[in-house]
Amino acid sequence: MAERSTAAVDVADNSGNEPLTAKADQSTADGVAQNRERDTDSSESEEEQGSGGNESPGRTSPPELHSGHKLARRYRLEECVTRLDGFSSWRAVDEKLRRAVGVHLLPADHPRARSVLAAARSSALLGDPRFVQVLDAVEENDLVYVVHEWLPDATELTALLAAGPLEVHEAYQMVSQVSQAMAAAHREGLAHLKLTPGAVLRTSSGQWRIRGLAVNAALRGISSDTPQRTDTEAIGALLYATLTQRWPYEDDAYGLSGLPKGVGLIAPDQVRAGVHRGLSELAMRALVNDGATASRQEPPCTTPEELVKAVGEMPRIRPPEPAFTAPPDYQRTTYQQGNYGRPSSHPGATQPVPTPLPPLQTRTGKALKWAVSALLIAALGLGSWQLADALMDRGKSDDTGNTRTTDENDKSGENAKPVKPITIQGAEEYVAKGSAQAAGDVAKTYDGDSSTYWRSKSFLDGPEMNPAFKPGVGIVYDLGSKQEISAASIGLRFGGNHTTVSLYATDSMSSSTSLSSMQKIGTLTTSGTTAKVKADKKVKTQYVLVWFTALPYAPGDQFSDAGYKQAVTDVKFTG
Repeated sequence: MAERSTAAVDVADNSGNEPLTAKADQSTADGVAQNRERDTDSSESEEEQGSGGNESPGRTSPPELHSGHKLARRYRLEECVTRLDGFSSWRAVDEKLRRAVGVHLLPADHPRARSVLAAARSSALLGDPRFVQVLDAVEENDLVYVVHEWLPDATELTALLAAGPLEVHEAYQMVSQVSQAMAAAHREGLAHLKLTPGAVLRTSSGQWRIRGLAVNAALRGISSDTPQRTDTEAIGALLYATLTQRWPYEDDAYGLSGLPKGVGLIAPDQVRAGVHRGLSELAMRALVNDGATASRQEPPCTTPEELVKAVGEMPRIRPPEPAFTAPPDYQRTTYQQGNYGRPSSHPGATQPVPTPLPPLQTRTGKALKWAVSALLIAALGLGSWQLADALMDRGKSDDTGNTRTTDENDKSGENAKPVKPITIQGAEEYVAKGSAQAAGDVAKTYDGDSSTYWRSKSFLDGPEMNPAFKPGVGIVYDLGSKQEISAASIGLRFGGNHTTVSLYATDSMSSSTSLSSMQKIGTLTTSGTTAKVKADKKVKTQYVLVWFTALPYAPGDQFSDAGYKQAVTDVKFTG
């Protein structure tokens, strides 16, 4: 599970502190091996479409490497997916972590080698999981290489559009998530400048991710005087393509047909029937350029931030209801036992179907009836014998038990202690790995006000959290003194599939205490908004850790985007 945290990248180049505006080439593979080698001329023609780029510098031949070559004794090259303009892109294997990765390679003396390293550093420091992450950037042995995530379960938008326009909810999710991600990137001074269908991926969980932020623009030597306008128009072109399966320019591109020549920019709902009116207008507002005007005279969106605001002002588009397929009608067969292979006595005549005997009137039915009767008689006899034996044993035990006194019964009743609430004296967030979630809000979980809460950040994958990135999130509570814990009631803000929470007894409120050294009290998995965790056995402790290892999917709010997350409103302990 990838947390929204800052990634550290080892970069040989310490220059390039200025924000980098970058434009990615569609043929550079950042996570999905779907594009094979292409010649430079064809890719250049695609770059010129709405790129606003610069003239390419002198070309340097890409390094001659082969499958099986290792970089830094760690990254083994497997398959070359792109080789053009002096650099190559590979699918590789990180033998240290045993995972697939992507690698961009170019000679250290390439005119763009330094800018590629600077772009990789800038992209990695963003640390936004909505972008394909840069994992490493190195210059060694006359080579510069950038290592990035490889997403085997993701599909390019190019491949999705090959099957037809997207369903309206899918198009809405795409423009919403992509515009939010690019707005966050531009706030950090980063641009994409080549948001093509090949640069946008949909994962198996339905999340949209963007590849090639900054790095691929540096590889291609592309820049722009108006990076925000360029990226916004590119998002509008993507939305246009998802609605119509057409590219909103005259030239064909990315496997899509262009618009008829000489007619200009046509609204999506005029290109294809049944297009959502609101999304059609949104695409036109993002694509407004060079004298084109949007429908209804709405102001154009010139930055990703304005596009995010425009999406937010639209009525929310809900996913389609799942289709219910009725089971087929039962068809009674006309096959009768014993008729196979026998000719009809009167060819062409319809043979009457004989009425079968009642089930228990056949030979098999009668045998079954006698067998069941015998079993019932045997069971009745065995049950009567066991009942008589139990009554005799009970009589003996009653005789022995009559010697107990009333005082003994009174003493046993006194041993049952009533359940009592335990007052929480303080709390701190427990951080096992990575950064804190909302450390300043932990007191809101025991202030008696269910409208206030502590919240986790939003995670892309779930509901189970990945120990390699973030093993869990939680809070340690101070009970003032050692108390006997029997149960805990935890109020949750988000329901759904699913939340897993555990209680641990620990010796302090410090996050330096490892989870393995704590004593587990109990665990519960729920899809509701209240988790009542009971202790497997009563434990005496002053400090209790409430630890979440699975979070449900929840929509975006003012604190975080949509994703797997949870918030705690109230925590109560009983002894």
